[in-house]
Amino acid sequence: LERIAVRGSEIPFCDAMKVALFVASGGGRAAQAVRREVAIQRVGAKARYARVARTQRFAIRAVDGSHDAQVKPHELPAWQAVAKAAAASSSRPHLKELMGDLQRCLDMFLEYDGILMDYSRQLLTLEEKQLLLELAAATNVEEKIAAMFRGDKINVSEDRSVLHVALRAARESTLEVDGVDVVAEVYAVLDRIKEFSDAVRSGEHVGATGKAIKDVICIGIGGSFLGPAFVHTALETEPSAQRLASGRRLRFLANVDPEDVARALSGLNAETTLVVVVSKTFTTAETMLNARTVRAWLQRELGSGKDVVAKHMVAVSTNANLVKKYGIDENNMFVFWDWVGGRYSVSSAVGVLPLALQYGYEMVEQFLTGMRSVDQHFRTARVGRNIPVMMGLLGVWNATFLGFPTNALLPYDQALSKLAPHIQQVAMESNGKGVFLDGTPVPFATGEIIFGEPGTNGQHSFYQLIHQGRTMPCDFIGVSLGQQNVYLEGEPVSNHDELMSNFFAQADALAYGKTLDEVRAENPTLDETLLPHKVFHGNRPSLSILLPKLTAYEIGQLLALYEHRVAVEGFVWGINSFDQWGVELGKILATKMRQELSEVRRYGRPLQTAGKGFNYSTSRMLQAYLKNISERRALLYSDAFNDPFEYFNSCVGDECVVE
Repeated sequence: LERIAVRGSEIPFCDAMKVALFVASGGGRAAQAVRREVAIQRVGAKARYARVARTQRFAIRAVDGSHDAQVKPHELPAWQAVAKAAAASSSRPHLKELMGDLQRCLDMFLEYDGILMDYSRQLLTLEEKQLLLELAAATNVEEKIAAMFRGDKINVSEDRSVLHVALRAARESTLEVDGVDVVAEVYAVLDRIKEFSDAVRSGEHVGATGKAIKDVICIGIGGSFLGPAFVHTALETEPSAQRLASGRRLRFLANVDPEDVARALSGLNAETTLVVVVSKTFTTAETMLNARTVRAWLQRELGSGKDVVAKHMVAVSTNANLVKKYGIDENNMFVFWDWVGGRYSVSSAVGVLPLALQYGYEMVEQFLTGMRSVDQHFRTARVGRNIPVMMGLLGVWNATFLGFPTNALLPYDQALSKLAPHIQQVAMESNGKGVFLDGTPVPFATGEIIFGEPGTNGQHSFYQLIHQGRTMPCDFIGVSLGQQNVYLEGEPVSNHDELMSNFFAQADALAYGKTLDEVRAENPTLDETLLPHKVFHGNRPSLSILLPKLTAYEIGQLLALYEHRVAVEGFVWGINSFDQWGVELGKILATKMRQELSEVRRYGRPLQTAGKGFNYSTSRMLQAYLKNISERRALLYSDAFNDPFEYFNSCVGDECVVE
């Protein structure tokens, strides 16, 4: 009976269920067991059917319009046409020639709400651009954008909507998901954040000793760190933000390494410090260990009274029970939802709370409004004039069809120094996938390797490779009015204009290059053996984005552009850009290693037995790790630590303790 109903017999599943139900209608222990299994299978079957149905609805439709067949993107005639054009790259004119086509250049400028994007330096003819637009149509990019904004459960592997756009929707808008107006829920949380941040900044909310809160440590990892850190860094030198943050400090603690803890706590006074713990489940291993560590620091400095945690720690989470058990006041818990992916969560309480504490809620509102502006453009602009859609299509063109796996983000503004690390996670965690929505293998390259550094720092680091080594598409990002302005009398240009001179020059240098004849003409007496070393072949693709200024509004715009660019790439590739199963295996193996270390260092298992259940390489490295510790310090925690912070050196308050 079990084989027929549960284990997958050769007869159709529905018929097997009928047989099982017939037998289960009798009495006795066997019938009860079958009834229980049938109930389980019904639930499982319903869930499987729902997942399959969603996958089919979101996957590419068959050419004949059928909603049943799933056609992989690389099987589409539009895909094959793009691939054919890409393969004929030898017949494509050099960028030097393409840049002379005025009509092409005009067509490859896009403008919206102060944002100007120029992609005329891409290795792309107008005919190839049209093929990309046809590919977008064939892969239903517009339909998929609409599905995301509707709240359809396009994250099919986790059965979730993808609604980071709802986090910055207008207050008067509505969006119902499963019968709940999620916009109303968002604003309920935002209103609480405003109330709390105003109370902290005004001095109404004070610490356990009655002193006003001046410093904030935000504990979180991944998207709970990278997004908020990007926005904070971008605002630090903006004049109006500087005034609002005067006398305050915002620090981030992400790495479980105690050295990061030391940096986060250095110079802080526990009496005036507030800790924001960001963890959706309140179980994230690194975050919770850091939270316990900082809680121990607070209690060492201020005592173990209940007020210490209640007054100095707040949470951003969905797990009210664990937050309460930890000791944090439930009124100081700010929620977000499972339809918010970590890497897209900066516009939720994850980012809004710490940023509002530092700069005030109104400043963060400007950031959200900038994101909303680009959301509206992404949702409504036609594909060929849609900036994030074109950015996504160019990403697919370069990474998959032209074979350039790397994309360099090169902001010519130091305030954007954390843009590349954040977009690195947004892009690589989203699109580093090897299977389609239905789980079948992807036979082509997806995802991009994202890296970058502000100009002109990068020019003195890795631009050599970009100019004369590997070809890698570049995004140059410039700002017309910098956050800080300096002009020294007698200098040919201001400091910002000096920076922007390089912004304009580098894109052209990559596109045009310099021929052997040009090198020889410039240096007629140069040794012939040196001439080839000074040749630049050019024809290296880039795009340029110019922002009018860099306030909270433009920072929001820029981030939304890249969020949506990544989504478009996933839509075309036919993958799920909103899950991240690839991060799970390492966590599982780390749990096994954590147990091994605990057995040796906490419970005293002999050192020579460490690593016996692991492969030779891991065992040898583990043995060396423990041997190094034992030769320099006691191996057992009980022998090595009389105090949790026995070897912790950090400048605390006005005092610096050095071992």
